[in-house]
Amino acid sequence: MACVPLPSLGRLSSRTNLKAATSGRHRGSAKPADDGVVEDTELTSYLAALAPDADNESTGSGKRFGEAQVYQLRMSLIASQQLKDIAHERNISPQALALEWVLERLNWEGQAASAQDQRQQAGAELSDLTDEFHFPADAFDAPALGRH
Repeated sequence: MACVPLPSLGRLSSRTNLKAATSGRHRGSAKPADDGVVEDTELTSYLAALAPDADNESTGSGKRFGEAQVYQLRMSLIASQQLKDIAHERNISPQALALEWVLERLNWEGQAASAQDQRQQAGAELSDLTDEFHFPADAFDAPALGRH
């Protein structure tokens, strides 16, 4: 039985050990696209899990910050510069300062609305306890009927 050498199939050439064995094509011809490559999804997901996050403040899929949303603000140049100056004085970023202010304002608005609701509710309870009667605003605008 005669020994037949196996084809190289991408192994390095035994002569130079620097390049893959030639495929028999001319040097200037275009190389075919490698359609037989199959991505190893297990390996890819494993490596992705091991890789550190490139940007710690990135929202990515949004799962990192729970249900947080991103808002974009447009300001005049003067307002933007004021924000930067105040943030610099406080040693925080302009974004952090703007977020702090928005959250403070939302808290204030929530407290103000709650206080107003309590006042209205207290007013309604007081009127229920008295014999007070409220007339419609235009009740006395029309002339009285039957009087001469």
